[in-house]
Amino acid sequence: MKSFKIIIALAVVVTSLSSCNDKRKPQLQYMPDMYVSVPYDANGAEGLNGEMVNRLPVSGTVNRKGEVAYDILDTNDGYEKAKTELKNPLPTTEENLEKGKELYEIYCASCHGTKGDGNGVLSQRDKFNGIPNYADRELTPGSIYHVIMYGKNLMGSHASQLRHNERWQVVQYVEKLRSELK
Repeated sequence: MKSFKIIIALAVVVTSLSSCNDKRKPQLQYMPDMYVSVPYDANGAEGLNGEMVNRLPVSGTVNRKGEVAYDILDTNDGYEKAKTELKNPLPTTEENLEKGKELYEIYCASCHGTKGDGNGVLSQRDKFNGIPNYADRELTPGSIYHVIMYGKNLMGSHASQLRHNERWQVVQYVEKLRSELK
């Protein structure tokens, strides 16, 4: 019985000593990442796994997917600059014209019409009025490309639907329609 009392007394002493340590210091944690997450600065130089975050590419950078940066601004001056300076980098071939026609019929013909006369389905149904005839406008390959990129007036941008080379194929087809309207 005497040994039982000693064991209980020792247990009380050990428990009271172990529970009386400094509470201001962090205690032993089994998995500290479960309690305290590792902070990452969202605007810092490096994010998770050492990747760069929130950084704009350098002007003129070519995307790894093959996309070409378009550095002309969406302003009237930018439109005039595109109109005078941009040239179609693709050769005029039957393959490019066929692909341009296919894309034109998907994205453009509903408003501009299959002939480019501004008499598409939406114009016939009075959804949009005042869609221009290609023959009535002073267009260049650069101005057509710029309008596809940013849109103009009621027309929205088609940059997200068409890749770089596809835009130029549509430009080639629009030029062909324009020459047929004259």
